[in-house]
Amino acid sequence: MDNSTIRARLLDIRDYGQARREFSWEGLWEIMDGSPAHLNIAHECIDRHPDTTIAARIQFADGHREIYSFRELKAWTSRFAYFLGHERIERGDCIAIMLDPSLEFLACKFGAMKRGVTVALLSTLFGADAVLQRIEQCKPKLLIVPPGSKIRLGDHLGVRVVEADAALRTALAAEPDSFPVADTSADDLAFYLFTSGTTRKRAAAIPHRHRAVVTLMQSALYGFGIRPGDVFFSPSSPAYGFSAHTLISPLALGVGVGSLSGPFDPIRVLEALQEFRITNLCAPPTAYRGIMKSGRIGDYRLVLEKATYSGEPMDSTTAQWVQANFKVPACGVYGSAEVSTFIGNYPGFDGFVVKPGALGKPFPGREVTILDETGKPCPLGVTGEIAIRKRGEWFLIKDRGSMDEDGYFYHAGRSDDAIISAGYTISATEMEDVLFRHKDVKDVAVIGAKDEMRGLIPKAFIVSDRRGPEFVSELQMFAKEHLGKHEYPRAVAFLEVLPRTTASKIDRKILRAMDAGNDERSGLET
Repeated sequence: MDNSTIRARLLDIRDYGQARREFSWEGLWEIMDGSPAHLNIAHECIDRHPDTTIAARIQFADGHREIYSFRELKAWTSRFAYFLGHERIERGDCIAIMLDPSLEFLACKFGAMKRGVTVALLSTLFGADAVLQRIEQCKPKLLIVPPGSKIRLGDHLGVRVVEADAALRTALAAEPDSFPVADTSADDLAFYLFTSGTTRKRAAAIPHRHRAVVTLMQSALYGFGIRPGDVFFSPSSPAYGFSAHTLISPLALGVGVGSLSGPFDPIRVLEALQEFRITNLCAPPTAYRGIMKSGRIGDYRLVLEKATYSGEPMDSTTAQWVQANFKVPACGVYGSAEVSTFIGNYPGFDGFVVKPGALGKPFPGREVTILDETGKPCPLGVTGEIAIRKRGEWFLIKDRGSMDEDGYFYHAGRSDDAIISAGYTISATEMEDVLFRHKDVKDVAVIGAKDEMRGLIPKAFIVSDRRGPEFVSELQMFAKEHLGKHEYPRAVAFLEVLPRTTASKIDRKILRAMDAGNDERSGLET
């Protein structure tokens, strides 16, 4: 059986049982042109696909849209590869990119990898300190920033800062539009993703090699359900760890990517879904919630066939809204920067039932379990640490969860978000889910706050137009009615907006600092 037949076979599978029976890691490799000896992400994602096929659709914050073909991206990535040569940046060096989705972003990211240069992705929301912390780890020679950026690093770091402005585009336009892809191997370093830092003192750079494109095929096939003919879109930031999946994995299958450039705006996302005729959407739960709260979905003609989410659990209210308004189930995709995604809900597959509240089931070829504090597997239904087999050993994801009798996994919060109060283990995620159902709660986060008597107590940070003791009592009773007499927020604080990381996750480090009085931001404490 030749490669094209194997590729077609894997991409044609639409049945969950068949996908598990016929999976092999060798089969994923056959999707690629390359091999362990010769593999380059830029070739797999850009150069090998038909010239006239649309490769990128970009919705900008000001309302305009841009579309680029694979032919155009081949040319612009080649020009940037030549530009790096003039900058004396060669194979094995590193550059950092701090751009929103744009032609320049795509040209820089894939043009660097085309030359064999490693890429570190930074958020445009970062200030100087956050940028310094990250470049100290990956040591780039060049930092590409937006026009007018005030980021300056100082000569002592040896990093040249270049603005992605009209002058850069003019310089690139003068370069040749065809560059020979570097003969990298699957084990050569390709890019860095940074952890969010929510469970560490600082974000950590996670190196990814060119072989990552093969692993990401699991995300594409079983997490997003991507197939030829899909029109894919994700509003997530390019600096978000999950962007490797929502950018690289569709392109490697020849499916164009769709992106939102600029701050999240639910109306701009709805415009993009309509105008680009998006059939496959992946977004964080906060994006779906924003669209829901806009009240505008009825104004747009949508053709969605698949809707997935990642980054944090989706509350039941939003999940039900997605089903009712998009006419497809909200399918979670779960993983980490260290091990990629490995659990999902197989969107578009026959024979797979999406269970409300479940993360889904492991991807084919992945061994996942729940471990107790001694490192032994937990009984079904018992909460412990989510772990995946990695190089023959169990790797802890630093998330708590459980598995049911049907093999579905459930998220129970970060390991350091589990609240042990007076001997009871309380799930912050479960409490957030319940509180969010209250009609007057716009957003909510729960942490464990120190308490002299109980060790920890659940403390809820609430975004709402209502305030005061009466509302607090109402929320506490609401939680008791849905969870249990001991499972309610014993402390409540009101905020105008919840702090979030650049990956759109709730930043619980800031909330804990606020609770301890170590952060200047504060809410109305009750």
